[in-house]
Amino acid sequence: MNTKEILFEHLDPSEAFGVHNNHLKTFQAHFPQLKIVARGNQVILSGKNQDIELFEEKFNHMIAHILRYGAISALQLEGIFSGSMAKENKETDPTASKDQGDIILYGNHAKVIRAKTPNQKKMVSLMHNNDILFAIGPAGTGKTYTAVALAVKALKNKEIKRIILARPAVEAGENLGFLPGDLKEKIDPYLRPLYDALDDMIPAEKLKSYIETRVIEIAPMAFMRGRTLDNAYVILDEAQNATDLQLKMFLTRMGPNAKFIITGDLTQIDLPRKGMSGLVKAVKILKDIEGIEFAYLTFEDVVRHKLVKNIIKAYDTVTDNTNNQ
Repeated sequence: MNTKEILFEHLDPSEAFGVHNNHLKTFQAHFPQLKIVARGNQVILSGKNQDIELFEEKFNHMIAHILRYGAISALQLEGIFSGSMAKENKETDPTASKDQGDIILYGNHAKVIRAKTPNQKKMVSLMHNNDILFAIGPAGTGKTYTAVALAVKALKNKEIKRIILARPAVEAGENLGFLPGDLKEKIDPYLRPLYDALDDMIPAEKLKSYIETRVIEIAPMAFMRGRTLDNAYVILDEAQNATDLQLKMFLTRMGPNAKFIITGDLTQIDLPRKGMSGLVKAVKILKDIEGIEFAYLTFEDVVRHKLVKNIIKAYDTVTDNTNNQ
């Protein structure tokens, strides 16, 4: 009898073995002569060499599928054993014949999440070699979505242990005190864009678990005070609504193994006076510091409805004319 250990990386054992070990049970059903023991991120096999080799081939195929698409269904797993999966992937994978370089990760239901515009691609490139990135541009340019995708990718690849997403809780024409509910219920609407991005990238049950165990933390910016944020991907969204002191406080929370992305739109400052925005000052005083980079997105990067580009263009034209008067 032969024995072999199969080690898999960059994947949580619960994802590899399935809910209630259902994936592992499927493998056991197809390999009844093998003794299969799961320990952490490894599988220990005992049995005939030919069975072990075939098991390893199918198991690695499954792991590759989960890493690529985020999950595997029972039907897809059976397809691996029948041999239909490889054919199906070639026929249905919309990226099979395309350049894979722009893909950040695969989200729910095999959704391809990629950098779609030149400046989104610049965001991805700059984060490879820098620890702080300011992504500045108008609404609809994918700043937040791209930032969250980079964070989720880092978490899936075990480059960091947690994701922290923050926003200034600034009222845009509404008063927080008059909103119903407790503090979380008052704040959640302000953080909804972050939840929406995560919903595209992480299965609902797993996302719920991540939030409950604080692997993913979504909180108002004020909750960062006094903390050291380490082993984390940290995103500050809507940073144009942070004051100078708030932004300084946030940036100085950075631990040794952390990456920060700060996103903002300088045309949508909701503070009482536009001069209060810490993002305006940060752009001026941090631009020459090594390790900090800036990506500027424009209406050309808008990935929403085609009319959004024209709306932004029209408002920019009015603003420029007003400034020139």
